[in-house]
This record gives sequence, C-alpha cells and structure tokens, in this order.
Amino acid sequence: MSSNETDLRDEKPQFVLPLVVRIERDAPPARTDALETAARAVLEILTDDRSLGEGEWAQAITDWQDARIRKVVRRARGAEWRRANTLPGITVTGTEAEVRVFPPVPLDGWPKELAKLQVSGTDLDDPTAPGPVPEGAAVLWMNPELDMSAGKAMAQAGHGAQLLWWAMDEADRKAWQEAGFPLAVRTATAEAWPTLTTSGLPVVRDAGFTEIAPGSCTVVSEGSALFASRLRLPRA
Repeated sequence: MSSNETDLRDEKPQFVLPLVVRIERDAPPARTDALETAARAVLEILTDDRSLGEGEWAQAITDWQDARIRKVVRRARGAEWRRANTLPGITVTGTEAEVRVFPPVPLDGWPKELAKLQVSGTDLDDPTAPGPVPEGAAVLWMNPELDMSAGKAMAQAGHGAQLLWWAMDEADRKAWQEAGFPLAVRTATAEAWPTLTTSGLPVVRDAGFTEIAPGSCTVVSEGSALFASRLRLPRA
C-alpha cells in the first residue's frame, strides 16, 4: 500500500472490530486455541450474510474496511460474558476457547456492555506445545521475535486471516469457507522467518498503536493445499 493510500485511509472515519474472549478464572483457554478461534471469528463475520450485500452489518463492514483495519480484543467472564452475548454478533468456539465477534463500531462508540470490559488480563499460556499443523489447514505464522499479550496476538491473527482471505480468488475462498476455515497459528522458527516475510505471502505490519513498534511484521499468512492459486512454502 502506498503512503498516499495510507493517508487516505487515515483521513476517513475510523472503526474497530470488537472481539471478546471468554476467560473464566478457573478455566482459561489455551493461548493457541484462543488465537485460532479469534482468526476464524474474523472470517465468520466477513462472510456472514448480514455483512454482505444489503445485510444489516454490510455498511459497517464497508466503512471499517475503507479505513484502517483495527481490531481490539477484550476479555469477559461470568455475567460479563452473558451480557456480551445479548448484543448482535457471532460466537465462535475452538477446542475450549470461545470468542464473540461484533460488527464494527466507531473508534469512540463502543456499546456500554463492551466498553466496560478490560483489554488487559488476556495473558494465556499453552499447557502443552501445539501439535502438527492439521492437513489442509492454512497457517498464520507468528513472528518469533515479538513478545505480545494473548489479546494483541489474537488481533494480529485476525489480521492475518483477513489478509489471506483478501488475497484469495473466489474458488479458493469457496473451498476454504466450505471446509470450515481450517487454520493453525504457529510461531515460525527464527531461521524461517526472514524467508517467510520476503516470500510474497500476505504480511501483517502493525500500526504500532499498542505494545509493539510501528511497522513491525507480526504475521505471515500461508495458504494450504486447498488453495491451488496460493504460493506455498515448506513448513518451518
């Protein structure tokens, strides 16, 4: 994207895509499960009938995508989670993780039920190392050199899934959607990361609003065997 295009996006009204992850004190989800569920949640709202054509969310989705593609992840538990589920949105479940995604809202216009939720406190761990990438899954490769909170990483995984969706042709989009958006989030090896970032695959470069420096490469999105038109690299 050129600097002029970036400037034009910055001049437009700014919107944010809210995501809420359920984190109960006694049963937090695994970090990778939460990242993968957030990425699929973004894809689900992009392809929902309410986001397309004359759907009730379509204008909000268009306005959001015309400006910077901002996503913010907040956490909820108990009554907070139940209140969040009363608002229009889509709840996506992973192995244990639950993430609810909502239609975009103005940057300073969050619904009160969501505005009260905390951004901090989304520190999650993987009790065991993630297993092999499932056959047929796209992979969102995380930068091995960046230390991000789970909430920040969830937003970056969502960006990566969205960039991959934009990069696909219609046949690949249909195949991925019909398969249920199979994807995996994995941290690249230090040796593989430079090759991934220069491969021509979609790369997420963060705007630097929180946690990390502007322009940092956070995610590289790699298609799978499902996507015949996508450039693929050997697994790291």
